[in-house]
Amino acid sequence: MSKSLVKAIKILDCFTVNPEMTINELAETANMPKTTVFRLASSLEEAGLLVKERKSSHEVTYRMGLKLLTFGKHVSEQIKYNKVALPHMKKLNEEVDELVHITVLEGNEAVYAETIDSSKPVRLVVKVGRRAPLYAGSAPKLLLSSMADEKIEAYLDEVELTKLTDNTLDNKERLKEEIQKIREKGYSISHSEHFKDTVGFSYPIYNHQKEMVAALGVSIPVLDYSKEKGKVILDKLEDTAKRIWDELGYTV
Repeated sequence: MSKSLVKAIKILDCFTVNPEMTINELAETANMPKTTVFRLASSLEEAGLLVKERKSSHEVTYRMGLKLLTFGKHVSEQIKYNKVALPHMKKLNEEVDELVHITVLEGNEAVYAETIDSSKPVRLVVKVGRRAPLYAGSAPKLLLSSMADEKIEAYLDEVELTKLTDNTLDNKERLKEEIQKIREKGYSISHSEHFKDTVGFSYPIYNHQKEMVAALGVSIPVLDYSKEKGKVILDKLEDTAKRIWDELGYTV
C-alpha cells in the first residue's frame, strides 16, 4: 500500500475522534505536517470523502462526506447476507459433505467470501479471499451473468480469456452464449473450468431489492460426479438459496 494512501486513511481516522476539524486540528491529531494534511484533505475532498465548509474568511473546517455512507451500506449489506447465509451453508455442507462456498463480485473478479470444507480425505479446498476471473467456474460465471449487457461487453473488451484448464472458455462469443443459458436456467454449472478435475454448481443469492449479491456454490471432485448426484446437489442448492432469499426479503 502506498504511503500517501496510508496517510490519507489516517486523516479519515481522525474524524472518529472529532466529526469536524480544521487543518491545524487535523495536523495535530494525525501528527503530520500541515502541508501534507492540506494536500491529502484536498484530494479526499475531490474524491467526495471529505466536505469542506467555510465558517468565515479565516476558518475552514472539514467533515466526512456522505459518499462514505455508500461504502458503509455495501459493507453492511455484505456482512448481513454472510451472517444470514452461514447457518444455511453449514446445513448444506452437512447434507452433501462437499465444499460449500459464497462468492461475491468485486470489480472484475469473483472473491470467495465464505467457504466450508468437506470432511472427505480427497476434497477441494478454497481459502476465503481467493479471487477468480469471471469467465471461469460456476460462481464467477453466475456473477458475470448478473451484470448489465453493456457492462459485460465492457468487461469482455478489456479482459483476456486465458486458459486456466483445458475446459476454460476462451472464446467470447461462446461465453456470451453461456451467460444467456445461465440466465435462462437460473443457475450455473462448470466442469473443470477454473479448478482442474472439479465440478461446480452455483445458485444466486438475491437481496430485498432483487439484486444478485452473491453466488452460493457447491464444488466436488470430478471422480465423485454423476448426473444423479448433480441433480441432488442442484435441488439442495436451490432449496438452500430460497431459504436465504426469504431471510433477506427477496420475493419471486
